[in-house]
Amino acid sequence: MHAKDILIDGYERIREEVHAAVEGLDPDDLNARPTAESNSIAWLVWHLTRVQDDHLADAFGLDQVWLAQDWEKRFGLDLPRQDTGYGHSDAKVAKVRVSDAGLLTGYHDAVHAQSLAALRALTAADLDRVVDERWDPPVTLGVRLVSVLSDDLQHVGQAAYVRGLLQSAA
Repeated sequence: MHAKDILIDGYERIREEVHAAVEGLDPDDLNARPTAESNSIAWLVWHLTRVQDDHLADAFGLDQVWLAQDWEKRFGLDLPRQDTGYGHSDAKVAKVRVSDAGLLTGYHDAVHAQSLAALRALTAADLDRVVDERWDPPVTLGVRLVSVLSDDLQHVGQAAYVRGLLQSAA
């Protein structure tokens, strides 16, 4: 098995878990926050998808799906166009509201498709390419891909946990 195959498998798992976390939920459940300081399922899935979109587009020299395919307009959030949710206050988390699960899975699937196309074209040498020199040591493509994978899996796990909390309270 090649490294890119492992990465592809990992990103496929993110997609599967995103769908499992949101499918069948109504807008009230998607946007519910267990406490005023908690993230909603909608925010968690939107954020993990925005981070994947932003970071992989940057690393591979691609356009962000959020902007290129008008997802930013479809969501209609009262946030800056480039916002990924990083460092959001409780007030900004509250601005991420969706009308249905299909909006979240549609955007995630579009990002996933672009991500997989980029991952399938990877060579082993590509993984050593430096993509961010703002860190010490500089971040390679391989490290960035694993970082996004890890972050996304954590957030989708949080979304599944919130779903469980909501369903147990019903």
